[in-house]
Amino acid sequence: MRYGESTFDIIYLLFAITTGIVILIKRRDAIGRLMGFAALILGCGDAFHLVPRVLNYFVDRDFTAWLGFGKLVTSITMTIFYLLVFFLHTKLYDWKKNEKNAVMISLFFLTISRITICLMPGNRWLTGDGTMLWGILRNIPFVAIGVLIVVIYFQRRKENKNFKRMWLYVTLSFLFYLPVATVVSLLPMLGMLMLPKTVCYMLVLIIFLKESGNRENQSC
Repeated sequence: MRYGESTFDIIYLLFAITTGIVILIKRRDAIGRLMGFAALILGCGDAFHLVPRVLNYFVDRDFTAWLGFGKLVTSITMTIFYLLVFFLHTKLYDWKKNEKNAVMISLFFLTISRITICLMPGNRWLTGDGTMLWGILRNIPFVAIGVLIVVIYFQRRKENKNFKRMWLYVTLSFLFYLPVATVVSLLPMLGMLMLPKTVCYMLVLIIFLKESGNRENQSC
């Protein structure tokens, strides 16, 4: 189990970070920069949690604080990732100014709310004894962000063949993530859902890679 999960985590981190670098090299326009930085934030942010998790399997020391700190960092970087995914949508598709502003204001409010709740001491990140209540509270704005992202990509799913399943992968990632984020302390086996959740993120990165090869209408 520990070898399989550790190998999977390492492959994912290498894939995410490499994807970000490759996209930034291949495509230097606004769309390329958004996809590249989103991939890097995803990979580098998750590394704060997954690297201590891997080390915890093989090194005889207490990694509770490092794992908790890693979860905090990942919670914040994942929120920023989805903010970049929104701005990516505004570059991929035409938006009415008033609609764009309304969604952007909502996302900024939800992002600030999510990060603020994550930084509150009640989460007890470093001691590893956070409660289910705080797990639910910090994920309310995060789920709202996810719903907005799913809706806007679903609405335009037929306009870009590379992004036609983006809404589906984001939906599945949240469905796999939420049981882990809220009730895993009651049912530890639910932690296994993080594996298919990570696969969904890898599928999103594959979308980015495919789009990075589309050089039509690129501009610096």
